[in-house]
Amino acid sequence: MKLFDLSGKVALITGSSRGIGKSIAQQMAAHGARVVISSRKTQACEQVADEINAEHGDGTAIAVAASISSKEDLQRLVKTTNEQLGEVDILVCNAASNPYYGPMEGISDEQFEKILSNNVISNHWLVQQVAPGMRKRKEGAIIIVSSIGGMTGSTTIGAYNISKAADFQLARNLAAEFGADNVRINCIAPGLIKTDFARALWEDPQMLELVTATAPLKRIGLPEEVAGAAVFLAAPAGNFITGQSIVVDGGVTSV
Repeated sequence: MKLFDLSGKVALITGSSRGIGKSIAQQMAAHGARVVISSRKTQACEQVADEINAEHGDGTAIAVAASISSKEDLQRLVKTTNEQLGEVDILVCNAASNPYYGPMEGISDEQFEKILSNNVISNHWLVQQVAPGMRKRKEGAIIIVSSIGGMTGSTTIGAYNISKAADFQLARNLAAEFGADNVRINCIAPGLIKTDFARALWEDPQMLELVTATAPLKRIGLPEEVAGAAVFLAAPAGNFITGQSIVVDGGVTSV
């Protein structure tokens, strides 16, 4: 058994035109999977798919734009994947949103509902579509990209943290439901990672020093370091792991 071999697998990764999602797609392709690049903008998806195909051969990646806020878009995403690459073996729910920054007393109903819908319910929608096939084949891996924010309170991103805490429980529930069919569901909980999403925290040297001061590794993470955890969970190396959350935060939550 090659512990990190994904040859012959089809991996669907949402939010994969940049940042953590892009890195996960790149690394899964490097380990043998055919990958679906998906985010809202077609051009951005096609650019990443082209890069992966140039490196690993035509047909390794396809681009399918879809909005996680639209159930119809997600249904089309899975349908297109099935038609062009085959049924999904690995689902990575990475896309998320956070339209509000501030205390929860100021958040609107619309903003709160959008956070919960995009960060939790959209994952449920995707799982509903791919899990039946996985269960029938008695094999599959589902990975939800949560956050260490789901483990702590916050005065500024409280609703986002609530949604990420819900993702931990979603994975546990699904692991209990699907385990008998050898379908595994886990979360990855990144800390501060060098992506556009967190650019304000790492571009400013003073802010960067502040946010890394208490981190045992004294730095922020890189997208490929999160991707490593995703490959591990999707590959045979992770075959006996389900219902768990792997924290990738440089040790921040350990001190």
